[in-house]
Formats: sequence, structure tokens, C-alpha cells
Amino acid sequence: MEQKLKWIEDEINQLKEGGLYNRIRTLSSPQGAWLVVDGERKLNLCSNNYLGLANHPRLVKAAQDAVEEYGVGPAAVRTIAGTTDLHIMFEERMAAFKKVTSAISFQSGFNANLGTIPALVGKDDVIFSDELNHASIIDGCRLSRAKIIRFAHGDPDDLERVLGEQRSNFLRAMVITDGVFSMDGDIAPLDRIYEVSKSYDAILMVDDAHGEGVMGNGGRGIVDHYNLHGKVDIEVGTLSKAFGVVGGVVAGNPLVVEWLRQRGRPFLFSSAMTIPDIAACIAALDVLEESTELVDKLWKNTDYFKSQMRDLGFDTGESVTPIIPVMLREAPLAQQFSRELFEKGVFAMALGYPTVPAGKARIRVMISASHSTQDLDQGLAAFKKVGRQLGVIS
Repeated sequence: MEQKLKWIEDEINQLKEGGLYNRIRTLSSPQGAWLVVDGERKLNLCSNNYLGLANHPRLVKAAQDAVEEYGVGPAAVRTIAGTTDLHIMFEERMAAFKKVTSAISFQSGFNANLGTIPALVGKDDVIFSDELNHASIIDGCRLSRAKIIRFAHGDPDDLERVLGEQRSNFLRAMVITDGVFSMDGDIAPLDRIYEVSKSYDAILMVDDAHGEGVMGNGGRGIVDHYNLHGKVDIEVGTLSKAFGVVGGVVAGNPLVVEWLRQRGRPFLFSSAMTIPDIAACIAALDVLEESTELVDKLWKNTDYFKSQMRDLGFDTGESVTPIIPVMLREAPLAQQFSRELFEKGVFAMALGYPTVPAGKARIRVMISASHSTQDLDQGLAAFKKVGRQLGVIS
């Protein structure tokens, strides 16, 4: 080992000793309620495939048909030769679905945040960010060079306090929050955050990655959930979760969308969403607009599994969504719990620092509309066995 890289080996060894080393498992099947993981069939309780669309036949056929007609890749950035009529169709459809005027697509939700935040604020400006916001928001804030001021998680009163103390010192201000928080499954009090942001003339942005297809009427998201249409300036969405594909979208104020077409760096300097992805996203919109059946099933499954876990004695935190954190606190225990579940036929990964704060390790269960009641009962039985075996529940 070269001395200049010896520090990496030391850091990796420390991760392993502390139970924080990520051992990445390999899938060899389509996404669904059951997966083939490292060569074994397991019940899937950790994918973001909320509605079961990742392998939906209509999405698969839409992607195949688009490849036959358009080929595979866009071969250019959107501003040169990468914008197809499929991209325009998706953006128009997505705007209508979200009940806004305009939308713009990016290659991922992460890219959407990296492109949006630095385009709207800079070194003379300030960002007020929920302390538990996603890493992509944090990175977008850092890239902007704006002053970053955190406010207490989900606390509009603390947001008002820091805005009152700091807003007048900066040219522009932006308030950013996740809609659904991906580690804890709680939701932002967006109605109150809107009122506070409005009173201080601050741009309001919400990252609805885990709310798209989950919250609101028929999965229209956190803004629809609170009936704040036309009041939230920027809604960032991710198409890799409930939509079952990949990509990102920014919807909201048409001025913002127009500006991102001119200054959103991933839009300008990275190739467009691929042809099969954009076609599959349009098909996902078709499914969502035709019926609320999948969204309704998702919530039915969520309520059942969460109530049963709590009855067993597990701590599921503050979750009010299909994200169910099973709080175990210590990372080595969480990793051991995950391994024991795997041996009993359940694929549910442990999450520890830096994904979550130190001392708050957990198994994060992700419920899907693709699960049957029998699937959920099998998962509950495995959690009960492992929980008692490791002394987590009595």
C-alpha cells in the first residue's frame, strides 16, 4: 500500500470496527416485493419502489417502444440536441399533475437540487435549511456559496427566529425543507413554513423526493397534501422512488423554471434523461392519473405494518409515512439485526452514521403497494424472532 493512500485503509478499518462499513448486496432480479439478493430469494423491505412501478408492465412496454422509435441515449445536453418531444411531453404532463404552470426535468433528484439552489442564490444571499435536510440539499447549498443557517428540524418557530435575526443582512433569502424526511418518515409542517417564509419575503423550496406518488391526492405530493398550490415557489421531485424509474423534476413558479433552463448547470452541461427513462415516466403518470388504487394500497399496507410493529414493542419513531424506522440506536446492533433478518428471508438494510446521526442507527423498512398481507406477515414474524433473539423486544 502506497503511503499516500494509507489513510484510506486506516479509515476503512475503523468503519469495519465501528460497525459502519457498508457491505453492498447484489440483486439479480427485477424490483418487487421479493428479490433475488446475493443469489437468494428474499422478502424486500428496503427499496423505494413505493407503488411497485419499477417493474410494471406498462412502464416496461413504454420504455421498449420508445427505444424502438428513438434509440437509447439522447446524445446531447438539452440545450443543444438532447430535447425530444418526449421530454417536452413529460414536463407538460408533470406540471399538470402537480397543478402548476411549469416543470423541468433533470437526470436525477440529486442533480435537480444541485442545479436549482446555486442558480437562485449566491455569495451575497442566505439559505435557511432544516437541520435534517437530505445530503443533496446540503451539497446544493454548499455549491451556491450562500450563507447557510440551519433551523431546528420541523420547527417553524425556530425558522421565524433565525429569519428575524438574519434576513435583513442579505440580498436574497431561500428557505429549504424536505417534504417527507427520508430517514425518519415524518413530514414538514409546510403550511406553517410557508406562512413564515412569506412574511420575510423568502423563496420557498421543498424537496418532495419521498412525497411524489405517496402524499396528496393520488400521489401529487406534499404541496397537494397541504393545498398550497401556487404558494410554494419550487417543488423538487425524484422519479426513482414512487415513479419507479430514474430522474428528477423541478415544478412550480414559471419564472424559476425558465431561469433553470438558462442557468441550471446539470441541465446545461450533462446529457438529458435517457429515452427509455423519460418514456417510462410518462407511463407512470398515466397509471397515477387513471386510478388511486396503488396509492391507496400503499397506505393500507403502511398502516397495517406500522401498527403491528408497534404492538410488538418496536420503536418506529415519528413516522407518519411508508418509511418506517425501526430504532436500534447502536450501529453494530443494527448491522447484526439486518444480518439475522437476512438469514430469516428478509432483506432490510441497517442505516448508521453518516446516513443518520451517531447513536440513531436503525433498520429502515420501506413499504410498497406490491406487498401482499401475507408478505407483511412474514416480515413481521421475522422482526419478532430477531427482536426477541437480540433482546430488542420482550
